[in-house]
Amino acid sequence: MSWQVGNVRIHKVVEIEMKSGVTWILPDATREALAREPWLVPHFADRDGRALMSVHTFVIEADGRRILVDTCVGNDKKRPIPGWDRRSGPFLDDLAAAGFPAESIDGVLCTHLHVDHVGWNTRLEGGRWVPTFPRARYLFHRREFDYWRAEEDPMFADVFGDSVQPVFDAGLVDLVEADHRIGDCVALEPTPGHTPGHVSVRIRSGGQEAVITGDLMHHPVQCAHPDWASSADVDADQARKTRHEFIRSCADAPVLVLGTHFAGPSAGHIVRRGQSHQFQAATDAA
Repeated sequence: MSWQVGNVRIHKVVEIEMKSGVTWILPDATREALAREPWLVPHFADRDGRALMSVHTFVIEADGRRILVDTCVGNDKKRPIPGWDRRSGPFLDDLAAAGFPAESIDGVLCTHLHVDHVGWNTRLEGGRWVPTFPRARYLFHRREFDYWRAEEDPMFADVFGDSVQPVFDAGLVDLVEADHRIGDCVALEPTPGHTPGHVSVRIRSGGQEAVITGDLMHHPVQCAHPDWASSADVDADQARKTRHEFIRSCADAPVLVLGTHFAGPSAGHIVRRGQSHQFQAATDAA
């Protein structure tokens, strides 16, 4: 699945599809609550109110570069979440089949350093964690890196140690500011709250515009309920403020929104519906 934004091409490669509900990460998103939002069906919930989510990466082709945005969960890593623990999935094969073998990636950009956004930064080789994308520069927001280097998160095990520190030790990391630009078309923008240094990715080209959300939203239902917080938010009040501002800025605007955990089409537009908002899927992707 891919989308054209001016001269930029954005591709989606899925690692995990989840159909078992989202209350573990969005406590307010119960089946009963989701069933009251019929616009979520069929792409983002089923008719019984079960939420659909995805763990995927986006590959941006821009200015002669191939930039991977968020690297999912990864293989072989000890994780306390069922389905994520010591995975042995075909993600790298799927990435190559989509036309992006690991050695062809020029840049890796992590919107934040949570478990499901950094996993394929490294892979297990000879009992050691080594960089998966040896030709790439890995871009991390400096504040995000400093926060997680000093912080332990028992919910997700040693994510920094197995998925961040090894690429830093290999000399492949660039610590950047929240407004860092990558070429003429791609830029970071600060969207804090979920984590202190969380960023989203803005793409502008040929008079067209798109944004990759990261985890400022986990599910499209948060367009209608921006106050619904994630259980993994470091600062839930700031995350709510960020979400409200983002929805206001994108509502009824020609901005393609690509949700980092949005299932199915994953991309679409935020539209006003009375006093609320909905996410209208763009189902004409290539």
